[in-house]
Amino acid sequence: MNATTTRGALLAALACVLVGGSFTANSLLGDYPYAGGQFLRYGLAFLLLIPLAGPGATTRLRALGAARWMRLAVLAAVGMVGFNLAVLAAERTAEPAVPGVFVGCAPVVVAVLVPLLEGRRPQRVVLYGSLFVAVGAFTVQGWGRTDGAGIAFSVCALIGEVGFAVLAVPVLRPLGPWLLSTVVCGIAAAQSALIGLLVDGDGWLPRPDAVETGALLWQAVVVTVIGFVCWYMGMQRIGAERATLFSGLIPVAAACTAPLVGAGSYGAAQAVGSALVCAGVAVGSGAASVWFARRGRVPGTRQRVPERSLEKL
Repeated sequence: MNATTTRGALLAALACVLVGGSFTANSLLGDYPYAGGQFLRYGLAFLLLIPLAGPGATTRLRALGAARWMRLAVLAAVGMVGFNLAVLAAERTAEPAVPGVFVGCAPVVVAVLVPLLEGRRPQRVVLYGSLFVAVGAFTVQGWGRTDGAGIAFSVCALIGEVGFAVLAVPVLRPLGPWLLSTVVCGIAAAQSALIGLLVDGDGWLPRPDAVETGALLWQAVVVTVIGFVCWYMGMQRIGAERATLFSGLIPVAAACTAPLVGAGSYGAAQAVGSALVCAGVAVGSGAASVWFARRGRVPGTRQRVPERSLEKL
């Protein structure tokens, strides 16, 4: 791993840790209307990101064709608004671990889907790493009570998580991480407002209390502004396949932060699952092979790596 890929891995890891913390923040929102909360979250993030969108933002947006604008709208609807709605709908009839387990399978799906869309074979090392991550995510969360509707909405949440990465690939290069995050937040805010008006009517945007305000500010500023930009910066450097490996850190971060607000506990299962996730990330991202190479040994052998071969790492 060179400096670029190392920074990309760290950015993707930071983004997923922040998103994991957002699940704990969700538990503090109580009965606040879903659409209104999403509107405040993405709307505030949009306003904060506008000054940071970078020079030439208007020119780059004008250069987008209708197909790319449609892709951005689908990205916001599926990967942001739809994902959160699917998780909430799943938790009506299923324990939170159930959608969490399905979302934990996103690295496996992305590891297969992205190469197929690009006309190449999946990378075995990334696929193996993603399987470790999926098993680790399952171990962290376990399995819970559910029914058919809970499973169906959990599958929708998985689709949303995959779409958040896959749909962004063609628009990440022309827009860049900052402008892409700005645009999708603006679109998601508008979509949330429309859903709120249609579903909740005049009561779609009540005034949040102090606890709800703190949770919404955390989601808008830390999770969305910082998290989204770090995610797309990381994906730009290491690709969607390897970046999605780090989504396994989401349930790990959620499990670590839940005890802070009395929403869960951290025990042996969470520790073992966390170790599996970290192992999968290390294998799939290539960090493990680099570590062994720098120690002068190839994994699974007793043979020393020639010094000249290390110069390329």
